[in-house]
Amino acid sequence: MFIVMRTAYQYKLKPNKEQVSTIELWLDLLRRQYNYRLGERFSWWSENRCPVNACPLIMPIAQLRNNPDYYSQKKDLVNTKNKFPDYKLIHSQVSQDCIKQVKLAFERWLKADKNGERLGKPRFKGKDRYRSFTYPKIKQECLEGNKINLPTFGKVKLIQHRPLPSGFQIKTVTISRKADGYYVTLSLEDKSVPYFPDVEPTTENTLLIDMGLKNFLVTSERELVPIPQYYRSSQKRLKTLQKRLSRKNKGSKRWLKAILAIAKQHKKVADKRKYFHFKTANELLSKAEVIAHENLNITGLTKTRLSKSINDAGWGQFLSILAVKAGNSGQKTIAVNPQNTSQDCSNCSEKVPKELKIRTHSCPHCGIVIDRDLFAQHDLGNAAINIKNRAVGHSVLKARGVRCSSRTTKREAHTIAIASA
Repeated sequence: MFIVMRTAYQYKLKPNKEQVSTIELWLDLLRRQYNYRLGERFSWWSENRCPVNACPLIMPIAQLRNNPDYYSQKKDLVNTKNKFPDYKLIHSQVSQDCIKQVKLAFERWLKADKNGERLGKPRFKGKDRYRSFTYPKIKQECLEGNKINLPTFGKVKLIQHRPLPSGFQIKTVTISRKADGYYVTLSLEDKSVPYFPDVEPTTENTLLIDMGLKNFLVTSERELVPIPQYYRSSQKRLKTLQKRLSRKNKGSKRWLKAILAIAKQHKKVADKRKYFHFKTANELLSKAEVIAHENLNITGLTKTRLSKSINDAGWGQFLSILAVKAGNSGQKTIAVNPQNTSQDCSNCSEKVPKELKIRTHSCPHCGIVIDRDLFAQHDLGNAAINIKNRAVGHSVLKARGVRCSSRTTKREAHTIAIASA
Protein backbone atom coordinates (compact mmCIF):
# COMPACT_ATOMS: atom_id res chain seq x y z
CA MET A 1 0.00 0.00 0.00
CA PHE A 2 1.33 3.42 -1.02
CA ILE A 3 0.46 6.99 -0.14
CA VAL A 4 0.96 10.34 -1.87
CA MET A 5 3.71 12.46 -0.32
CA ARG A 6 4.05 16.18 -1.02
CA THR A 7 7.01 18.41 -0.31
CA ALA A 8 8.48 21.66 -1.62
CA TYR A 9 11.98 22.77 -2.59
CA GLN A 10 12.89 26.44 -2.88
CA TYR A 11 15.78 27.90 -4.86
CA LYS A 12 16.96 31.46 -5.35
CA LEU A 13 16.67 32.90 -8.85
CA LYS A 14 19.28 35.03 -10.60
CA PRO A 15 17.26 36.83 -13.31
CA ASN A 16 18.80 39.45 -15.57
CA LYS A 17 17.45 43.00 -15.81
CA GLU A 18 15.05 42.16 -18.63
CA GLN A 19 13.65 39.18 -16.75
CA VAL A 20 13.26 41.26 -13.57
CA SER A 21 11.19 43.84 -15.49
CA THR A 22 9.08 41.01 -16.95
CA ILE A 23 8.43 39.53 -13.49
CA GLU A 24 7.44 42.93 -12.14
CA LEU A 25 5.14 43.50 -15.14
CA TRP A 26 3.42 40.15 -14.61
CA LEU A 27 2.98 40.80 -10.90
CA ASP A 28 1.44 44.20 -11.54
CA LEU A 29 -0.95 42.92 -14.23
CA LEU A 30 -2.00 39.94 -12.09
CA ARG A 31 -2.53 42.23 -9.10
CA ARG A 32 -4.90 44.41 -11.16
CA GLN A 33 -6.71 41.32 -12.39
CA TYR A 34 -7.03 40.01 -8.83
CA ASN A 35 -8.48 43.29 -7.57
CA TYR A 36 -10.91 43.55 -10.51
CA ARG A 37 -12.24 39.99 -10.09
CA LEU A 38 -12.51 40.42 -6.33
CA GLY A 39 -14.42 43.67 -6.88
CA GLU A 40 -16.84 41.82 -9.18
CA ARG A 41 -17.60 39.32 -6.43
CA PHE A 42 -18.03 42.03 -3.80
CA SER A 43 -20.41 43.95 -6.07
CA TRP A 44 -22.52 40.85 -6.70
CA TRP A 45 -22.56 39.91 -3.01
CA SER A 46 -23.66 43.38 -1.85
CA GLU A 47 -26.54 43.46 -4.34
CA ASN A 48 -27.75 39.86 -4.00
CA ARG A 49 -26.92 38.79 -0.46
CA CYS A 50 -30.54 38.93 0.81
CA PRO A 51 -33.93 37.91 -0.67
CA VAL A 52 -36.13 40.53 -2.28
CA ASN A 53 -38.67 40.51 0.57
CA ALA A 54 -35.90 41.28 3.09
CA CYS A 55 -34.33 44.25 1.31
CA PRO A 56 -34.39 47.60 3.14
CA LEU A 57 -37.19 49.90 2.00
CA ILE A 58 -34.88 52.87 1.64
CA MET A 59 -32.64 51.00 -0.81
CA PRO A 60 -33.55 50.51 -4.47
CA ILE A 61 -33.88 46.91 -5.56
CA ALA A 62 -30.92 46.13 -7.79
CA GLN A 63 -31.25 44.01 -10.88
CA LEU A 64 -30.24 40.42 -10.23
CA ARG A 65 -27.02 39.34 -11.87
CA ASN A 66 -25.38 36.00 -12.43
CA ASN A 67 -22.91 34.97 -9.79
CA PRO A 68 -19.35 35.68 -11.04
CA ASP A 69 -17.96 32.27 -10.14
CA TYR A 70 -14.60 30.77 -11.00
CA TYR A 71 -15.60 29.43 -14.41
CA SER A 72 -17.36 32.58 -15.64
CA GLN A 73 -14.45 34.78 -14.57
CA LYS A 74 -11.94 32.42 -16.15
CA LYS A 75 -13.97 32.49 -19.37
CA ASP A 76 -13.97 36.29 -19.30
CA LEU A 77 -10.16 36.36 -19.49
CA VAL A 78 -10.52 36.30 -23.29
CA ASN A 79 -12.28 39.68 -23.20
CA THR A 80 -9.59 41.01 -20.85
CA LYS A 81 -6.85 40.08 -23.31
CA ASN A 82 -8.74 41.73 -26.17
CA LYS A 83 -9.18 44.99 -24.24
CA PHE A 84 -5.71 44.99 -22.67
CA PRO A 85 -3.14 43.34 -24.97
CA ASP A 86 -0.49 43.29 -22.23
CA TYR A 87 -2.28 40.33 -20.65
CA LYS A 88 -1.40 38.25 -23.73
CA LEU A 89 2.20 38.26 -22.48
CA ILE A 90 1.21 36.23 -19.40
CA HIS A 91 0.91 32.47 -19.64
CA SER A 92 -2.77 31.46 -19.76
CA GLN A 93 -2.53 29.02 -16.83
CA VAL A 94 -0.87 31.69 -14.68
CA SER A 95 -3.82 34.03 -15.33
CA GLN A 96 -6.26 31.24 -14.51
CA ASP A 97 -4.46 30.54 -11.24
CA CYS A 98 -4.97 34.22 -10.31
CA ILE A 99 -8.74 33.69 -10.70
CA LYS A 100 -8.45 30.61 -8.52
CA GLN A 101 -6.80 32.64 -5.75
CA VAL A 102 -9.76 35.05 -5.85
CA LYS A 103 -12.16 32.11 -5.55
CA LEU A 104 -10.33 30.65 -2.55
CA ALA A 105 -10.06 34.00 -0.75
CA PHE A 106 -13.74 34.76 -1.26
CA GLU A 107 -14.94 31.31 -0.18
CA ARG A 108 -12.79 31.36 2.96
CA TRP A 109 -14.57 34.55 3.94
CA LEU A 110 -18.14 33.36 3.30
CA LYS A 111 -17.83 29.79 4.56
CA ALA A 112 -16.93 28.85 8.12
CA ASP A 113 -14.08 26.48 8.82
CA LYS A 114 -14.32 23.23 10.79
CA ASN A 115 -14.31 25.21 14.05
CA GLY A 116 -17.25 27.34 12.94
CA GLU A 117 -15.14 30.47 12.51
CA ARG A 118 -14.94 32.67 9.43
CA LEU A 119 -11.84 34.40 8.20
CA GLY A 120 -11.63 38.12 7.59
CA LYS A 121 -12.86 39.89 4.49
CA PRO A 122 -10.37 39.68 1.59
CA ARG A 123 -8.45 42.88 0.92
CA PHE A 124 -7.57 44.47 -2.35
CA LYS A 125 -3.87 44.04 -3.07
CA GLY A 126 -1.64 47.09 -3.00
CA LYS A 127 1.46 47.40 -5.16
CA ASP A 128 3.71 45.60 -2.68
CA ARG A 129 1.17 43.03 -1.47
CA TYR A 130 0.98 40.83 -4.55
CA ARG A 131 4.30 39.00 -4.59
CA SER A 132 3.94 35.68 -6.41
CA PHE A 133 2.44 33.84 -9.37
CA THR A 134 2.11 30.11 -10.01
CA TYR A 135 2.32 27.71 -12.93
CA PRO A 136 -0.27 25.00 -12.09
CA LYS A 137 1.29 22.58 -14.57
CA ILE A 138 4.79 22.33 -15.97
CA LYS A 139 7.01 19.84 -17.77
CA GLN A 140 9.16 17.53 -15.69
CA GLU A 141 12.24 18.52 -17.70
CA CYS A 142 11.93 22.20 -16.79
CA LEU A 143 15.20 22.10 -14.83
CA GLU A 144 18.11 22.29 -17.25
CA GLY A 145 21.38 22.43 -15.35
CA ASN A 146 21.51 25.67 -13.40
CA LYS A 147 18.47 27.10 -15.21
CA ILE A 148 14.72 26.59 -15.12
CA ASN A 149 12.69 26.80 -18.31
CA LEU A 150 9.37 28.56 -17.64
CA PRO A 151 6.63 28.57 -20.32
CA THR A 152 6.19 31.96 -22.07
CA PHE A 153 8.89 33.36 -19.83
CA GLY A 154 12.10 31.64 -20.85
CA LYS A 155 15.11 30.24 -19.04
CA VAL A 156 16.11 31.80 -15.73
CA LYS A 157 19.27 31.07 -13.76
CA LEU A 158 18.91 29.61 -10.28
CA ILE A 159 21.12 28.47 -7.42
CA GLN A 160 20.35 24.76 -7.02
CA HIS A 161 21.96 24.25 -3.63
CA ARG A 162 20.56 20.72 -3.34
CA PRO A 163 19.32 18.22 -5.95
CA LEU A 164 15.70 17.18 -6.21
CA PRO A 165 14.88 13.92 -4.41
CA SER A 166 14.58 10.88 -6.66
CA GLY A 167 11.10 9.60 -7.41
CA PHE A 168 9.38 12.97 -7.01
CA GLN A 169 7.51 14.72 -9.81
CA ILE A 170 7.18 18.49 -10.17
CA LYS A 171 3.52 19.51 -9.83
CA THR A 172 3.56 23.32 -9.61
CA VAL A 173 6.12 26.10 -9.86
CA THR A 174 5.75 29.39 -7.97
CA ILE A 175 7.83 32.51 -8.59
CA SER A 176 7.88 34.82 -5.56
CA ARG A 177 9.45 38.15 -4.74
CA LYS A 178 11.06 38.60 -1.34
CA ALA A 179 13.13 41.29 0.31
CA ASP A 180 16.44 39.90 -0.89
CA GLY A 181 15.45 38.85 -4.41
CA TYR A 182 13.35 36.35 -6.34
CA TYR A 183 12.76 32.68 -5.51
CA VAL A 184 11.26 29.68 -7.23
CA THR A 185 9.34 27.08 -5.22
CA LEU A 186 8.86 23.61 -6.71
CA SER A 187 5.95 21.60 -5.33
CA LEU A 188 6.91 17.92 -5.55
CA GLU A 189 4.82 14.77 -5.34
CA ASP A 190 5.68 11.09 -4.95
CA LYS A 191 2.93 8.47 -5.19
CA SER A 192 5.17 5.49 -4.42
CA VAL A 193 5.87 6.16 -0.74
CA PRO A 194 5.17 3.06 1.39
CA TYR A 195 2.33 3.40 3.86
CA PHE A 196 3.43 3.48 7.48
CA PRO A 197 0.84 2.18 9.97
CA ASP A 198 0.01 4.52 12.81
CA VAL A 199 2.44 4.30 15.69
CA GLU A 200 0.85 3.29 18.94
CA PRO A 201 2.14 5.59 21.68
CA THR A 202 3.58 3.84 24.72
CA THR A 203 5.50 5.03 27.73
CA GLU A 204 8.71 3.72 26.12
CA ASN A 205 8.45 5.28 22.65
CA THR A 206 6.90 8.61 23.70
CA LEU A 207 9.02 11.69 24.36
CA LEU A 208 7.43 14.60 26.21
CA ILE A 209 8.52 18.17 25.46
CA ASP A 210 7.71 21.32 27.39
CA MET A 211 7.85 24.60 25.45
CA GLY A 212 9.25 27.52 27.41
CA LEU A 213 10.81 30.96 27.25
CA LYS A 214 13.78 30.48 29.58
CA ASN A 215 14.71 27.44 27.48
CA PHE A 216 13.15 26.76 24.10
CA LEU A 217 12.07 23.32 25.26
CA VAL A 218 12.85 20.69 27.87
CA THR A 219 12.40 16.99 27.13
CA SER A 220 11.28 14.29 29.51
CA GLU A 221 14.84 12.95 29.31
CA ARG A 222 16.01 16.14 31.06
CA GLU A 223 17.61 17.57 27.90
CA LEU A 224 17.53 21.35 27.49
CA VAL A 225 17.39 23.21 24.18
CA PRO A 226 18.49 26.83 24.71
CA ILE A 227 16.36 29.56 23.18
CA PRO A 228 18.26 31.60 20.55
CA GLN A 229 16.15 34.83 20.63
CA TYR A 230 17.06 35.91 17.11
CA TYR A 231 14.73 38.89 17.10
CA ARG A 232 15.92 40.30 20.40
CA SER A 233 19.53 39.96 19.34
CA SER A 234 18.79 41.94 16.16
CA GLN A 235 16.81 44.73 17.84
CA LYS A 236 19.84 47.01 18.02
CA ARG A 237 20.39 46.72 14.29
CA LEU A 238 16.68 47.21 13.58
CA LYS A 239 16.63 50.30 15.78
CA THR A 240 19.44 51.83 13.72
CA LEU A 241 17.63 51.07 10.47
CA GLN A 242 14.38 52.52 11.79
CA LYS A 243 16.16 55.75 12.72
CA ARG A 244 17.56 56.01 9.22
CA LEU A 245 14.07 55.49 7.80
CA SER A 246 12.60 58.24 9.99
CA ARG A 247 15.01 60.79 8.49
CA LYS A 248 14.01 60.07 4.89
CA ASN A 249 11.25 61.81 2.94
CA LYS A 250 8.31 59.45 2.55
CA GLY A 251 8.04 58.16 -1.01
CA SER A 252 11.60 59.09 -2.03
CA LYS A 253 14.12 56.63 -3.42
CA ARG A 254 16.16 56.74 -0.23
CA TRP A 255 13.01 56.06 1.79
CA LEU A 256 12.28 52.98 -0.34
CA LYS A 257 15.90 51.86 0.04
CA ALA A 258 15.66 52.19 3.83
CA ILE A 259 12.44 50.14 3.88
CA LEU A 260 14.16 47.43 1.84
CA ALA A 261 17.04 47.29 4.33
CA ILE A 262 14.59 46.79 7.21
CA ALA A 263 12.76 44.06 5.29
CA LYS A 264 16.03 42.24 4.61
CA GLN A 265 16.91 42.32 8.30
CA HIS A 266 13.52 40.88 9.26
CA LYS A 267 13.89 38.15 6.64
CA LYS A 268 17.32 37.27 7.97
CA VAL A 269 15.82 36.81 11.45
CA ALA A 270 12.98 34.69 10.07
CA ASP A 271 15.36 32.47 8.09
CA LYS A 272 17.56 31.84 11.13
CA ARG A 273 14.53 30.96 13.24
CA LYS A 274 13.15 28.58 10.62
CA TYR A 275 16.50 26.81 10.24
CA PHE A 276 16.67 26.40 14.02
CA HIS A 277 13.16 24.90 14.07
CA PHE A 278 13.96 22.37 11.35
CA LYS A 279 17.20 21.38 13.06
CA THR A 280 15.51 20.94 16.46
CA ALA A 281 12.63 18.93 14.94
CA ASN A 282 15.07 16.54 13.26
CA GLU A 283 16.93 15.98 16.53
CA LEU A 284 13.71 15.23 18.44
CA LEU A 285 12.36 12.81 15.83
CA SER A 286 15.65 10.89 15.89
CA LYS A 287 15.12 10.12 19.59
CA ALA A 288 11.50 8.92 19.76
CA GLU A 289 8.67 7.68 17.57
CA VAL A 290 6.02 9.78 19.31
CA ILE A 291 6.44 13.37 20.48
CA ALA A 292 3.89 14.64 22.99
CA HIS A 293 3.35 18.27 23.94
CA GLU A 294 0.73 20.50 25.47
CA ASN A 295 -1.98 21.82 23.16
CA LEU A 296 -1.08 25.44 23.81
CA ASN A 297 -3.37 28.36 23.04
CA ILE A 298 -0.61 30.28 21.28
CA THR A 299 -2.99 32.89 19.85
CA GLY A 300 -4.23 33.74 23.32
CA LEU A 301 -0.73 33.82 24.78
CA THR A 302 0.44 36.29 22.14
CA LYS A 303 -2.08 38.80 23.50
CA THR A 304 -0.29 38.95 26.85
CA ARG A 305 2.87 40.70 27.99
CA LEU A 306 4.86 37.68 26.80
CA SER A 307 3.86 38.23 23.17
CA LYS A 308 7.29 39.41 21.98
CA SER A 309 9.11 36.47 23.56
CA ILE A 310 6.56 33.93 22.28
CA ASN A 311 6.64 35.31 18.74
CA ASP A 312 10.44 35.38 18.86
CA ALA A 313 10.50 31.72 19.90
CA GLY A 314 8.04 30.79 17.13
CA TRP A 315 6.21 28.03 18.98
CA GLY A 316 3.47 27.74 16.37
CA GLN A 317 5.85 27.39 13.44
CA PHE A 318 7.98 24.85 15.28
CA LEU A 319 5.05 22.62 16.27
CA SER A 320 3.73 22.76 12.71
CA ILE A 321 7.12 21.77 11.27
CA LEU A 322 7.43 19.00 13.86
CA ALA A 323 4.01 17.57 12.95
CA VAL A 324 4.68 17.62 9.20
CA LYS A 325 8.12 16.01 9.47
CA ALA A 326 6.78 13.38 11.86
CA GLY A 327 3.98 12.49 9.44
CA ASN A 328 6.39 12.22 6.50
CA SER A 329 8.63 9.80 8.40
CA GLY A 330 5.85 7.59 9.77
CA GLN A 331 6.02 9.07 13.26
CA LYS A 332 3.46 11.00 15.28
CA THR A 333 2.99 14.12 17.36
CA ILE A 334 0.27 14.35 19.98
CA ALA A 335 -1.13 17.62 21.32
CA VAL A 336 -2.48 16.89 24.79
CA ASN A 337 -5.22 18.86 26.47
CA PRO A 338 -3.45 20.56 29.41
CA GLN A 339 -6.61 21.17 31.44
CA ASN A 340 -6.21 20.22 35.13
CA THR A 341 -2.88 18.48 34.58
CA SER A 342 -1.49 20.24 37.66
CA GLN A 343 -4.64 19.67 39.73
CA ASP A 344 -5.25 15.97 39.04
CA CYS A 345 -3.14 13.57 41.06
CA SER A 346 -0.84 11.50 38.88
CA ASN A 347 -0.96 8.63 41.38
CA CYS A 348 -4.66 8.19 42.16
CA SER A 349 -6.37 10.58 39.65
CA GLU A 350 -8.13 12.51 42.42
CA LYS A 351 -8.43 16.26 41.85
CA VAL A 352 -6.44 18.30 44.36
CA PRO A 353 -7.14 22.05 43.89
CA LYS A 354 -4.19 24.33 44.60
CA GLU A 355 -3.23 27.92 43.96
CA LEU A 356 -0.52 28.90 41.52
CA LYS A 357 1.89 29.89 44.29
CA ILE A 358 1.85 26.33 45.65
CA ARG A 359 4.58 24.58 43.67
CA THR A 360 4.32 21.15 45.32
CA HIS A 361 1.58 18.58 44.72
CA SER A 362 0.57 16.86 47.96
CA CYS A 363 -2.37 14.46 47.63
CA PRO A 364 -4.43 13.85 50.80
CA HIS A 365 -5.97 10.70 49.26
CA CYS A 366 -2.89 8.63 48.43
CA GLY A 367 -0.20 10.61 50.29
CA ILE A 368 2.11 11.25 47.34
CA VAL A 369 4.25 14.41 47.45
CA ILE A 370 5.77 15.55 44.17
CA ASP A 371 6.63 18.72 42.30
CA ARG A 372 3.58 20.15 40.50
CA ASP A 373 5.47 21.41 37.43
CA LEU A 374 6.10 19.59 34.22
CA PHE A 375 9.61 18.61 35.24
CA ALA A 376 10.86 18.24 38.78
CA GLN A 377 14.50 18.49 39.81
CA HIS A 378 15.39 14.87 39.09
CA ASP A 379 12.19 13.29 37.77
CA LEU A 380 8.92 14.06 36.02
CA GLY A 381 6.57 16.32 37.91
CA ASN A 382 2.88 15.75 38.53
CA ALA A 383 1.73 17.60 35.41
CA ALA A 384 4.32 15.88 33.22
CA ILE A 385 3.16 12.43 34.32
CA ASN A 386 -0.47 13.35 33.61
CA ILE A 387 0.38 14.71 30.16
CA LYS A 388 2.38 11.63 29.25
CA ASN A 389 -0.41 9.33 30.45
CA ARG A 390 -2.94 11.25 28.38
CA ALA A 391 -0.67 11.08 25.35
CA VAL A 392 -0.37 7.33 25.66
CA GLY A 393 -4.17 7.16 25.69
CA HIS A 394 -5.01 5.48 28.99
CA SER A 395 -5.99 6.59 32.45
CA VAL A 396 -3.67 7.18 35.37
CA LEU A 397 -4.96 4.11 37.18
CA LYS A 398 -4.15 1.81 34.26
CA ALA A 399 -0.76 3.37 33.84
CA ARG A 400 0.36 3.05 37.44
CA GLY A 401 -1.73 0.08 38.59
CA VAL A 402 -2.95 1.81 41.76
CA ARG A 403 -5.88 0.40 43.69
CA CYS A 404 -8.62 2.78 44.74
CA SER A 405 -11.46 2.48 47.18
CA SER A 406 -15.06 2.24 46.01
CA ARG A 407 -15.65 5.93 46.71
CA THR A 408 -12.75 6.99 44.52
CA THR A 409 -13.92 8.16 41.12
CA LYS A 410 -12.01 6.80 38.21
CA ARG A 411 -11.53 9.48 35.57
CA GLU A 412 -10.38 8.50 32.14
CA ALA A 413 -7.88 10.58 30.23
CA HIS A 414 -9.09 13.66 28.44
CA THR A 415 -9.55 13.53 24.72
CA ILE A 416 -6.32 14.17 22.93
CA ALA A 417 -5.93 16.09 19.69
CA ILE A 418 -3.55 14.45 17.27
CA ALA A 419 -1.74 16.97 15.10
CA SER A 420 -2.04 15.77 11.50
CA ALA A 421 0.74 16.34 9.10
